[in-house]
Amino acid sequence: MEFLELARARHSTRGFSGTPVEPGKLEKILEAARLAPSAHNYQAYKLLVVQSEEGLAKIAKAGNIHGAPAAIIVFEDSSRAWTNPYNNRQLVSHDSVIATDHMMLEATDLGLDSLWVCWFDPAVIKAEFDAPENLEPINILALGYSSRGGAPPKQRKELGELVSYEKL
Repeated sequence: MEFLELARARHSTRGFSGTPVEPGKLEKILEAARLAPSAHNYQAYKLLVVQSEEGLAKIAKAGNIHGAPAAIIVFEDSSRAWTNPYNNRQLVSHDSVIATDHMMLEATDLGLDSLWVCWFDPAVIKAEFDAPENLEPINILALGYSSRGGAPPKQRKELGELVSYEKL
């Protein structure tokens, strides 16, 4: 699929069927994260794949993944993050978000639906999955097949509302 076509096709799904995600597709999604660019190529994130009923129930204590049969918890690893020397800003969140975006786009290309979940209690995820101190859950990517059919229409700003040339 051409990139802009893929970007237009990707949407958030808030209703998943019970159909499991095929292992080969899951591996391709994870490979997309591995190939994502990151600051100084540090790849300062850790991905936790959750597919068991027990694991999905743990996630449900923290937030809603709308019945997805698979989820990838994306953790930032502050111990591996690159820091910009000009403003002392760690870019670990940027790295995690880029990896998540790559996974969502790969899922779409493979015919899967996804939901990028940021509304969850990170303390519950850390406790339920015994996350070490240096790992902070930044988002959860819910994966599966939609139970609601086709993509809803996207409401996006016009390009002119987002872009300026040469000055703001």
